[in-house]
Amino acid sequence: MHTEKLVARIIACPGPDYDQEIKLRNEVLRKPLGLDLLTEDLSREVNDIHIGLFRGRELIGTLILTPGQGYVKMRQVAVAENARGSNAGTQMVQFSEEVAREKGFSRIELNARLEAVRFYLKNGYTTEGNQFTEVGIPHFKMVKEL
Repeated sequence: MHTEKLVARIIACPGPDYDQEIKLRNEVLRKPLGLDLLTEDLSREVNDIHIGLFRGRELIGTLILTPGQGYVKMRQVAVAENARGSNAGTQMVQFSEEVAREKGFSRIELNARLEAVRFYLKNGYTTEGNQFTEVGIPHFKMVKEL
């Protein structure tokens, strides 16, 4: 059991923590679908807010907030397998909501994988619209007013 405190913070893009973020996102989100994040154009990510959850120096969770008109879109949410069930996802999402509020956003939108919908409902998000397919798997649009 890990007893080290989990710390959420903004990740500099580019930078060494961003390099860890890319690896984690690829392992958790892309490889299981037969995709490779490293072949995608990530150049626009420099304009996003990157959030990481760290156990010591180890990045165990990450998500991205992409600014829109009055809202941010949460995307690329990934938690390392060895950190699941430790409240890491909730801690990271709550931190991202604080960051979004501090930056003047009043709403978060996201496209949740079907298996993650229950997690977001527990964290105060609601579904909007019908199920759709993204990267070959079922998703729902979800929103939360901040």
